Amino acid sequence: MADEIDYEIIGNDMQIVEIELDPGEAVQAEAGAMAYMGPGIQMQTTMGNEGGGLLGGLKKGLKRALTGESFFITNFIHKGSGKGHVAFAAPYPGKIIPLDLTKFGGSILCQKDAFLCAARGVDVEVAFTQKLGAGLFGGEGFILQRLKGNGLAFVHIGGTVVKKELAPGETYHVDTGCVAAFTETVTYDIKWSKDFKNALFGGEGIVLATLTGPGTVYMQSLPFSRLADRIFAAATYSHRDERTGIGGSGVLGGLIGGDRSF
Repeated sequence: MADEIDYEIIGNDMQIVEIELDPGEAVQAEAGAMAYMGPGIQMQTTMGNEGGGLLGGLKKGLKRALTGESFFITNFIHKGSGKGHVAFAAPYPGKIIPLDLTKFGGSILCQKDAFLCAARGVDVEVAFTQKLGAGLFGGEGFILQRLKGNGLAFVHIGGTVVKKELAPGETYHVDTGCVAAFTETVTYDIKWSKDFKNALFGGEGIVLATLTGPGTVYMQSLPFSRLADRIFAAATYSHRDERTGIGGSGVLGGLIGGDRSF
């Protein structure tokens, strides 16, 4: 049984989730996610091997590593009196979504790196896409995260979040990177674009993810991969400008620095 925890989500685009713990309760989180903690909270870093021995801990650690998480996991246990508080921060602009796993049949599938924190007793497992096409071209590859248990888990989703409840047989076509999470009752596959010209010049890619109900789907407007690509492109362009003096930043730098050789 997972611990029953209370929480408050603070902020708008760069959010923090503050967890309130009673004495003896604990929350587990990805390494480096903690923002602050109050009196009485103690940290214990493990491989998640409670009751499973060394081999069980190694298996759980490897599963987390495959999904992009840390091999180790940190438990924050309230060993003081009264109410204890510990908070975890989002790694980039987006929303922190609380997921009561009991409402999703005890598990949900998420993009890798989505997990932020969860009540003690929730497991982070590896899940593989069942179809070759979805694995090769589905944006997140073969590996997804499965959050499993009967408590609260918190995931971070990039940008704006859209939640859809799909009826049986209802299908949504989604940009592969914008699929954030979905229940295991949803069928996940990829669909090739029928119009090569649109795929090549329309900027939407050659493949789309297809999600078919019944079930719940969470979609995101800002996949981290898209954000990273834009930052990398901007950094590369800026670096080229600094070397050549050509382009907006190079010309501006030359003017400011008194270089009129361009």
